[in-house]
Amino acid sequence: MLTRPGGSRGPTRRWLAGAGLALLLALGAAVPAIAAGRADPGAECPPGHSDCSVWDDDPGTPGGPGGGGNDGGGGDSGGGGGGKCQWNGRTVKCYDDVLGWFNNGDGCYYKLAQPQPEAPEGQQWYTRTCNGGQLGTQTNVLRDAPPPGFGAPPDPEELARRALAKITIAAPPITVAPRRSKGPGLVGLPVWMWGTSDARKYFGPTQRASERERGLTVTITATFDRIVWDMGNGQKVECADAGTPYQAGGRFAGRPSPDCGYDSGYPKAGNYRVRATTYWTVTWRGGNQSGVIPVSRTTETVPIRINELQVVTQ
Repeated sequence: MLTRPGGSRGPTRRWLAGAGLALLLALGAAVPAIAAGRADPGAECPPGHSDCSVWDDDPGTPGGPGGGGNDGGGGDSGGGGGGKCQWNGRTVKCYDDVLGWFNNGDGCYYKLAQPQPEAPEGQQWYTRTCNGGQLGTQTNVLRDAPPPGFGAPPDPEELARRALAKITIAAPPITVAPRRSKGPGLVGLPVWMWGTSDARKYFGPTQRASERERGLTVTITATFDRIVWDMGNGQKVECADAGTPYQAGGRFAGRPSPDCGYDSGYPKAGNYRVRATTYWTVTWRGGNQSGVIPVSRTTETVPIRINELQVVTQ
């Protein structure tokens, strides 16, 4: 289920975690039965609460930097991969100024041998460089016809992906409140989520780059779209930006996040792991063509502990 932060927020919405909470408030001086209340005296409670706290979690480890040319690792996905010329799982240039044109069939580059040795009629000598252009020994081979891909003009989409490899789009460090390491949150209370926003590689602003080959220039524009939070219980929350860091003394303390939160809170107690995925749109233009390359980056998880509200009687 995907939800968006915002919407109607009545004055008592989310704050009363069942009838037991009202009883707890009435007791006032009762012995605290919630560990969260003892963990961080500097934090603040929702209005009318005297025995709960909200914390920020340790920033989640981000995925790899995930430049446009790197699909693997760090939970990244999309962007830069899927080029038309690949060798051993990596994208390579379909044309190299020194090596010539790439043949996907054998992982070798080919160019006409210069000077051209004498050859039988209908055949030509080609200088071949194998292993995806790396670690290979150049040899001259005689062929009846050019290898696949030989002589192809620049591919605008390939140039777009090479331009994408010049910029950095990374999965951000993420943070949530409450903070499991300092104490649990409570069923039904709001959760805040946010990501580090001090670097353009995480949430923008718009990034641009270009790539040129044999007279063709392709320009890309990478724009941040959204971040989708997986709350670890089948629920997802979509936010338009990095979110607002929780501050115990801030004007929103004890209330739902103004722009990125799981406002209804967790309906059940338990340990959850939260992760997020950022989505970017990369548009490219060149050679009288244009296109879109979707890019996403997924973070590692951060833990959150949610407890039931306990009622103390005496």
